[in-house]
Amino acid sequence: MKKFLISVMVLCLTVMAANAGTFKADAKTKRVAAGTNFQLEFTQPVSTSSGMEGDSFTAVLKNELATGSTVILPKGSVVRGSIANVNTSKRFSRGAKLYLDFDHVVTPNGRQIPLDLAVCHFDKIYYDGGLYKNLGYGEAVKENFDKGVDITKNATEYGLSVGDTHPGLQFLTTPFCAVGGFIGGVGYWFGDSIADMFRRGKEVSINKGDVITVRLMNPIDVPVY
Repeated sequence: MKKFLISVMVLCLTVMAANAGTFKADAKTKRVAAGTNFQLEFTQPVSTSSGMEGDSFTAVLKNELATGSTVILPKGSVVRGSIANVNTSKRFSRGAKLYLDFDHVVTPNGRQIPLDLAVCHFDKIYYDGGLYKNLGYGEAVKENFDKGVDITKNATEYGLSVGDTHPGLQFLTTPFCAVGGFIGGVGYWFGDSIADMFRRGKEVSINKGDVITVRLMNPIDVPVY
């Protein structure tokens, strides 16, 4: 009886191995080249204000990936990843940085294929791949200066526009508005620059439904049937 059971088990394993070989022989793959861009729509929010290293997230392909009439990865394919690192925001307007690690994509037949993706389009991307909104105090001071210049420019243009309805009056209003705009612009630049010394930098947030563009850094082979 024991020998009979062993023989049956050996036969079953042999049949399974043969079927597995046939399955592999029938399987075909399509290569997705490095440099291919994907549009990913996030299914949940990811933020430096609430997320921590190791927190997982999911996104789905916004665009179908196909070659000819063969669909390699259909629209809606799930991409999973996690937060690789978070640099929190600090005083002197030093903004947070968010680092994402895209782990794998789930194929239509359920296989999980490792991915090496890098975000290529976002508000701002640091040289090491971190996503950010602002870097620090120097950048904040420059933004304040630009806004101060806009205040002066807008005030001067308003003074000039008076001449459209009251010809000749612009010669009086333009200098007055220009001086007032200059004082206001300098006041804004100085006051907000002082405030930015104590203000924390901006957080980085990706909301549910946001779409970002990522680039495949290494090729992948996806099974198609």
